Order: sequence, then structure tokens, then C-alpha cells
Amino acid sequence: MSDFEPFYDVSRTYEDNYAKGPFGAFAQALPQASVPERGSAPAENESAGADNEGASKAGTGAAAFMGQPVDLAFGIPAGPLLNSRFTTAAFRMGFDLATYKTVRSRAWGCNPFPNVLAVHPKSADGSLTPGSAELDEGVLADTNYELPISISNSFGVPSQDPDVWQPDMRAAIAAAGPGQVLVPSFQGSRVEGMSEAEYIADHATTARLVKETGARLMVMNTSCPNEGHNRLLCHDPLLVGRITEAVKNEIGDTPLMIKLAFIPSDGDLELMVRSTVGRGTVQGFSTINTISARLVDKDGNQALPGAGRDRSGVCGNAIRGAGLDMVRRLAALRERLGLDFEINGVGGVVSPDDYAAYKAAGADSVMSATGAMWDAELAHKIKAQLRA
Repeated sequence: MSDFEPFYDVSRTYEDNYAKGPFGAFAQALPQASVPERGSAPAENESAGADNEGASKAGTGAAAFMGQPVDLAFGIPAGPLLNSRFTTAAFRMGFDLATYKTVRSRAWGCNPFPNVLAVHPKSADGSLTPGSAELDEGVLADTNYELPISISNSFGVPSQDPDVWQPDMRAAIAAAGPGQVLVPSFQGSRVEGMSEAEYIADHATTARLVKETGARLMVMNTSCPNEGHNRLLCHDPLLVGRITEAVKNEIGDTPLMIKLAFIPSDGDLELMVRSTVGRGTVQGFSTINTISARLVDKDGNQALPGAGRDRSGVCGNAIRGAGLDMVRRLAALRERLGLDFEINGVGGVVSPDDYAAYKAAGADSVMSATGAMWDAELAHKIKAQLRA
């Protein structure tokens, strides 16, 4: 695939991508004369998508996402859109939901390079099954990127300082075209010696910082794959419930969605719903993030260098089955419990048919990270199929 350039260049460091990206077709969607510099709003009367072939021109608001009208509730989740240049490019390429990469209350470094490798599960369809032995025995990872694409996600949720990301997020919000919405993502930060009360307070503080940018909604990440295979926040539904209560006390009626990893237990998933939606603190779930796997090279050695990086979150084609399963189970819970919440389906969306499968499973909205990175025209293709 040497002839194709993803908008996040996996051959460059995270820092280089942040400073110089996006690349490929996304870069071409940003004429330099009309692109806002980071931290500044677009020029007066300039809509990021108004005169671009890739953006939603109609602004009809035919669909909705967390109460906000959008042309099509499809976009890119937290991860590859590092700053306002990336999110603006996504809007101009027709992705009507663009998620600003997860921010923190403080600056936070990235894991060492490389962060992305191609992942090759053993199954004929390239899928990974949650709980399978393969995840612990080792999954081949290398630089041989092939379609349908699956990759490692080993960044560690880096973040700029709020003094940097707040003005840049304001610019990202302002750059949305008609029928498009900027989706801010945030999370709390675990620091050595931090008490549970302090951890909860850090989530609330970060949510307040996001709201100060003018955000009309936000997503809280509870499923970072780099905080430890057995330390995912979403594996503790009661703690998530306490955190979301504190967050809602800060953000008021601003809609809140939380990002979940795969939760194997139906009982735990129901407890998550009851502890959040059931208490009025959460209005939606986005799922899934990644599947944690031990990644090895062709000789069986650790594929990603450095201590604590024997495992990585895997995203892309490999996790579509798990993502669809979570959406179906959440949709069934929604109906059985009679609760009102939105479901955002994420994981392995690499084609218009995958979008349709998530909608059929019960998703109100759908997002694609890896698929969109490798196919900048994915939003256009989905819209074309829907019009056909």
C-alpha cells in the first residue's frame, strides 16, 4: 500500500503528525489560504464546509446526534483527529461528526514511536474474538498494511496543555459546516498517589474545561487501552456512575456520552446502564474502543518496544464483530429497561455495508477511525450508497 497515504501518517511520530498533519487527501482538503491557524476561528462568514465538494452543503439536519442536527450521523471517533486542522479536514471530506482527540486537564506525553503497526489475526476473516486464547498467545504485528485494515493503537492518550487545546478546540467547533458537529472527547488522568476522590474531581475539572470552549456535547473516555489490560475504567460501572454524577454537576444539561470497551458480562453492562443512564447522568454510549491483545513480531517477540507495551489496543477490521455485538446488547437493554439513550457504533467500519450493519444492529450513529484513515472517501461512499 505504498501508493496510499493515510491522513495520519503512521511512519511519523505523533508529535510530527500534530505539527504537520493531516496528510494525503485530508491535506488537499485544506487550501492554505482558507485554513484557520490552530487556536483561531475561521474568518468571518467563512464556513469550513460551505464551498467544499467534500462537506455537507445542504445543512438540512436530516438526522441528529445527541440533540444536535446533522446531515448524516456518521463520522470519526476519538483518536486520529489530533487538532483543529484534522477536524476541519474531516468536515470538508464529508464526515459530519468529527471527534477532537481526547484531552486531559494537563499536558500528557505520547508513548514512544512506533504507535501504529499492521495487525494480522489468524482467522480467515481477520477478526479477533474477545476472550480468545489468541489475544494472550500473541497476534502478528508488522508494517505490512493490507486491506481490510487492522492496526495497533498504542498512543497512551497524549494531550496538550489546556492553554493549547482550549483555543484550538474553539477553532475546531467554529469550523463545522452546516449539518456538522464537533464532538469533544475527554478523560480524567490517573496520577501516582491520587485518591479516588481526586481522580473523580479531575474528570469533572476536565469536563468543565471542555464546556468552556463552547462545546454543545461531549464524550468521556472510560476505555483507554493503554492504562492497563485490567484497569479500564469501564470495568467498574459503579465508579463510572460516581464520576458521571460529578461531571454532570459541572456541565449541567450539556449532553454526555461515554466511550466503552467491550464488556463481556451482560450483568456488568446492565449495571453500567443503570448506574449512568438510570441516574440521568449519561445520554449515550459509544462502543467499542479497541480489543487488547499481545502483539508479537514474526519471531514471537514483543512487537512494540518499551516496558509495559507487550499489549496494545487493536482497532479496525478485526474488532467489527465485537463492536456489533456490543451495539446489539445495548439496544436490547434499552428496549427491555425502557430507558432513553443513544448508541454510537464504532469498530471496524471500513465500507458502506459496515455502516449499514451497525444501523441494523441498533446504532443511532456510526463512526470509523481506522477505516477512515485508510479511505478518506468513506463518508462520500456511504452517502452515495444511501442516495442510490
